Amino acid sequence: MEKIAQTTGTCSVELVLFDFGGVIAEEGFRNGLLAIAELNGLDPADFLKEAYELTFNGGFVTGEVDEHTFWHMLRERTGIKGSDQELRKELLSRFILRNWMLELVQRLKDASVVTAILSDQTNWLDELDARYNFFRFFDRVFNSYHLGKCKKDPSLFEDVLGEMNFRPEQSLFIDDSQDNITRATSRGLHTIYYQDKISFMDSMLSFCPFI
Repeated sequence: MEKIAQTTGTCSVELVLFDFGGVIAEEGFRNGLLAIAELNGLDPADFLKEAYELTFNGGFVTGEVDEHTFWHMLRERTGIKGSDQELRKELLSRFILRNWMLELVQRLKDASVVTAILSDQTNWLDELDARYNFFRFFDRVFNSYHLGKCKKDPSLFEDVLGEMNFRPEQSLFIDDSQDNITRATSRGLHTIYYQDKISFMDSMLSFCPFI
């Protein structure tokens, strides 16, 4: 009975959309790229700019090019060394799941709140799930690699809400990118800009006091 009492509160939203890297898990993509820059003696800001340019404008994040092509192009632009396997390990090893966040997701589900991942990720998201089995905590998973559209296109939020049959005012989106938060807000969603656990939990309590 005690568990029921803790999880049968109400939320002011009915759907919660979670970003993956930087919210559900540590930001492995950025942190891994910074490690690669350091290993190769490159300016981290310049290297990040090149890598993000290829990821988002080169078609990797939307599934238009594969991982091998991404690493090949990044080597050509920056001169980094290492095999595909060595480079990807620097990234994937840094996507460390936040167990406390998954526990929060489970509390929301126990209270009949619908939960989903909305991530600008590549095929790596599927590989990480095969390793850690975290998709099971969510009702749906929306990954830009399979959707062919990423969060830089604000219409993605309308697509996802339409697919799940929720209105913007019923929905909460959580992301560690201020730009993504701005786009979601422009489409009428409630949002939380994730910066740290304490401020995030304070913000969540305003939507779901029972957590």
